[in-house]
Amino acid sequence: MRIYNTLSQKKEEFIPIEEGKVRMYVCGPTVYSYIHIGNARPIIVFDTFRRYMEYKGYDVNYVTNFTDVDDKIIKRAIEEGIDTREVSENYIKEAYRDMEALNVNEATHHPKATEEIDGMISMISTLIDKGHAYEKNGTVYYKTRSFEDYGKLSKKNIDDLESGSRIAVAEEKDDPLDFVLWKPKKDGEPYWVSPWGDGRPGWHIECSVMSAKYLGDQIDIHAGGEDLIFPHHENEIAQSEAASGKSFANYWMHNAFLNIDNKKMSKSEGNFFTVREICQQYDPQVVRFFMLNAHYRSPLNFSKDLMEAANSSLTRILTCVSQLEFLLESGAVQGDDLLDSELALVKDIEDLQKKYEDSMEDDLNTADAIAAIFEIVKIANISCKGESSKALLTFAKDKIVELAGILGINAHRDEELLDEKIESLIEERQQARKNKDFARSDEIRDMLLNKGIVLEDTREGVRWRRI
Repeated sequence: MRIYNTLSQKKEEFIPIEEGKVRMYVCGPTVYSYIHIGNARPIIVFDTFRRYMEYKGYDVNYVTNFTDVDDKIIKRAIEEGIDTREVSENYIKEAYRDMEALNVNEATHHPKATEEIDGMISMISTLIDKGHAYEKNGTVYYKTRSFEDYGKLSKKNIDDLESGSRIAVAEEKDDPLDFVLWKPKKDGEPYWVSPWGDGRPGWHIECSVMSAKYLGDQIDIHAGGEDLIFPHHENEIAQSEAASGKSFANYWMHNAFLNIDNKKMSKSEGNFFTVREICQQYDPQVVRFFMLNAHYRSPLNFSKDLMEAANSSLTRILTCVSQLEFLLESGAVQGDDLLDSELALVKDIEDLQKKYEDSMEDDLNTADAIAAIFEIVKIANISCKGESSKALLTFAKDKIVELAGILGINAHRDEELLDEKIESLIEERQQARKNKDFARSDEIRDMLLNKGIVLEDTREGVRWRRI
């Protein structure tokens, strides 16, 4: 497996700290609202990475957090006249619902910031003791220039840096670049008791603490959106390495931004969409499939046309699997053994599986992996017929289902039951065809089409599908 490492800015062969195991931390959402479509990209991408590593036999300890104490959460609680905990717990529940809809596997550990405060206080104390942090009037700051390697991830020169979006300039700081580890309480805000007074942690410290607790001081992979490279991930490195004296993460993976109709997503532009809103228009599987149709490090544009294209493409895969299952269930197939004429087809499919794996191992190139699946679909559509062997049909179906499944795509159509009226119409049409009453047969076909049911007359019998 070769991974593009943001730290080295090149692809590197993945060598785990412990053979056969992967320690992976992915920054999760701040839970003040429903997760938006931009949040969905890292959630889907790194879930797919985890799935592939597990497919290759790795034991993956996958940790992703919820930031459940934050200025935005406090603002939402004030607006709604409720407790901050009620806000965060509600949106954590909704985030789980959205992730389940997107077929995201449950993390090995899914910690909440508010449940790890003791660990944060302990790490801050360690940083103060080691001379990397200081307290001023109840606020604890990280002494940025005390960490010689600051800027190694973002490739920023510390002397050229100006205050970032989450680095507030305050007169009491020793240096404008120093960032907050602990802040004193304000009226109406949640707070915890600490050696420096009642207050709450800064944003950056939580991931350093949770990563160390659940994965150890040194981890294999740290991942998230590219917007987190600076200052969040840069600050995590400074905190973690200064506290432990060890290298923090060996590989850093970052996905590129997602734009909406070629514009940055923002509420002011009127193009801000939650996962919940998008999934009311499209099957969540289509959303996931769309996200994986581009390489994760390439910018991705979200539009109605591209979503429709993804829907059509995914339907091709699902229809192929459905057809193979229909042929197997119809009983109109050859024996259990491969026919001599089918051996080459099996070899072609195996070669495409290798192409799929090579793509996935080339820095998680899901776009090329999906292309390999479509080549298998093409073979199945052309070569898998009623006269094919059960062995070939099963082999082709299982390969498509397996490879799609690694991407988190369920290639089996959910079984849908026709209501009694539609069943009756299909039976009536069959009888009309036997009686050579083709006018009535066509009439029923049109009636069913108006109800969203397409009939397909095949040598193996009548098939139907919803549109």
